[in-house]
Amino acid sequence: MIKAFSSPKTPSVRPTPRADSFDPVVASACGSVLRAWRVERGIAQDALALLAGVDRSYYGKLERGERQPSLTVLLKCASAFGQSAASLVEAIERAIGRAREVI
Repeated sequence: MIKAFSSPKTPSVRPTPRADSFDPVVASACGSVLRAWRVERGIAQDALALLAGVDRSYYGKLERGERQPSLTVLLKCASAFGQSAASLVEAIERAIGRAREVI
């Protein structure tokens, strides 16, 4: 008689879902603030991207809420507007609050 080899049971390990920091509400709020600030100052999108040292197409995606900027990009954008990063973040926080009230 041949005995089948049985391995000790190991607990089922499920891979944890990949963390994704993209938040569409945050991305949209950030984009709306960047666009509003740029339009208020009468600056073309490509000119602002150049001032900030950010790729033009990437900046367009930021304004459309398709991308969420890193801290470095936020700092560059704030500088291009002649504003502090804190004032930019505060404006984005207000926009997020308004967006979440609607939801």
